[in-house]
Amino acid sequence: MCGIVGILNYKQENFVSVKLLECMLDVINHRGPDERGIYLNKNLGLGNVRLSILDLETGQQPQSDSSQNYWIVFNGEIFNYYEIKNELQNHGYSFITQSDTEVIVAAYSIWGLNFLSKLNGQFSFAIWDKKKQELLLARDRVGICPLFYTENNGSFIFGSEIKAILQHPEIVPKLSITSLCQIFTCWSTLNSATLLNDIKEVPPGHYLKIGNGEVQLESYWKLDFSEDFGSKKINIRDAGEKLKQILTDSVRIRLNADVPVAAYLSGGIDSTAITALINKIAPGILNTFSVGFSDQEFDETVYQQEVSTFFHTNHKSLKCTNEEIADVFPQVVWHSENPMLRSAPAPMYNLSKFVRQNNIKVVLTGEGADEMLAGYDIFKEMAIRRFWACEPNSKYRSLLLKKLYPYIPQIKDANIHTLKFFYGFKLEDVKLPYYSHIMRWNNGKHLLKYLHPLHNNIVSNFDPFTCWIKHKPHNFDNWNNLGKAQYIESTTFMSGYLLSTQSDRMTMANSVEGRYPFLDHRLIEFACQLPENFKMSGLNEKYILKKIMVNEIPHSVLNRKKQAYRAPIRNSFFGKKNIDYIESLTNAQTISNHGVFNPLLTTKLFEKARSNENMTEIDNMAICAIISTQLFLQMFVTKQFPLSDTKVRSSLRLIEEV
Repeated sequence: MCGIVGILNYKQENFVSVKLLECMLDVINHRGPDERGIYLNKNLGLGNVRLSILDLETGQQPQSDSSQNYWIVFNGEIFNYYEIKNELQNHGYSFITQSDTEVIVAAYSIWGLNFLSKLNGQFSFAIWDKKKQELLLARDRVGICPLFYTENNGSFIFGSEIKAILQHPEIVPKLSITSLCQIFTCWSTLNSATLLNDIKEVPPGHYLKIGNGEVQLESYWKLDFSEDFGSKKINIRDAGEKLKQILTDSVRIRLNADVPVAAYLSGGIDSTAITALINKIAPGILNTFSVGFSDQEFDETVYQQEVSTFFHTNHKSLKCTNEEIADVFPQVVWHSENPMLRSAPAPMYNLSKFVRQNNIKVVLTGEGADEMLAGYDIFKEMAIRRFWACEPNSKYRSLLLKKLYPYIPQIKDANIHTLKFFYGFKLEDVKLPYYSHIMRWNNGKHLLKYLHPLHNNIVSNFDPFTCWIKHKPHNFDNWNNLGKAQYIESTTFMSGYLLSTQSDRMTMANSVEGRYPFLDHRLIEFACQLPENFKMSGLNEKYILKKIMVNEIPHSVLNRKKQAYRAPIRNSFFGKKNIDYIESLTNAQTISNHGVFNPLLTTKLFEKARSNENMTEIDNMAICAIISTQLFLQMFVTKQFPLSDTKVRSSLRLIEEV
């Protein structure tokens, strides 16, 4: 992984400042502390900070193709670059380096935009065409690698992280209340907008072409659940064999590196399956890492240790306390650049730091399995609500919901009337395209009451359901119910939240590259086509994955009830230890000064938290949302709470063609 930045001034006489590009690279130095480089061509500047993983000797960036007409800065990995390289050599192309970076720029020089469909990897990159004076930006299919951009006064500015763009002296950050409403209800924005006005995100599976002062956004890949193997009468055994074949190869190609590779071990089936496959592909001592909690309600250490013992891995475990979660939370917000409704990214930040301290640069993790193979409780919740909606007056059907969330007392201990009140919202509107996510989004809307009355006009006119419908695929209504739910979860929660708070951002914060076998596009496309009951059989989640792992992993892991990865919120921020920044951020005066939240209501919420009263799940979400937003404001808008990367900068490699 790396970090990239760039500036294109539309007017030829406006030369790009090397000093400005260096400032942009400085704030994302954590993404690539090993090397840094800048390419200048009159009104264009491209910059890169490199985390050296492949071709340590000759993989420096920026790089050009053999003609030196195309120049690239690249963040990510192309896992099938050997195959593409061989194909290009058959076309007569001669390579100078052994890196996947040169493969990308060479492929573009030979095949043009068609080359994007050939790439199997996680990536964001920028390619400059000198002859056409045209810039290309592209991002991987599901949005593992971040990429942001803005236009300002005749300039196009981009970077792997928003904080790089904010180094430009003419960019004035301004909070978007509409985007904040979307994040609070749907966990992410519902389009290419970010929390800051005028700064946009390149959507997953899209590319931008910038030339002649115009920006053209196009899609090259989309999630599609319209195909169904059920019509072809495929049986689960054959489908399982195919899935195992794809997953095995996905793990194999993600082990390719010129540095040691490790794996995260959560104690669940996803990471255990990856560990099992690594053990088969590359037998030997595998380094595994996990995080546990001092709070036993959230701890899965016993399962992690069991898996480690089963596979004889070299296992290291980190125990995370509530106080440590609060201590690192500012760093979490700084790196994620987003408000969040959970404190769960904080332990992942500590874990990646622990991994780096053990001299590991690459880890394989299990993200994507829950979205692609229907592992989340939200899919079961949808199925139960649909079952209940067939007989809405049933005394017993709603009771099935109590089994889903045993860790939420308000649900576990609820009576029938409470369940009907809580889960009965739009129960019988089963034809709504977003039926699966009605409950989550409606619960999120409760957070909007904490916004300042100044924003009442925006809040009162905000409807997450209407917002989402504007962006749904044209053929969405023809998909099966589970496919619809998977699409929404993948494009909102996974791409917009999970990958940007717990995955890339938390690993790269400590100069570690995460790799995700379940997010190989071949596996995604195969999983999209599977019949519903292969993925969720009744209420048995990830059914097909369990089938292929029966004789591969411990039965205790295979058969255990899924436990959602969570971390304490109230007990972290308002526990035994007073946290200085919490006190300053949550007092009524600071809240009032920022003008985003209602001082009266937030004060009541924080008093409730300090008094150790029973906190609901929504109360906890509100605490995390408000604190993280306040931190975001002070870091990126008012800049009263700045953080910066303090690691040693590598020397600059400057290429000038001006």
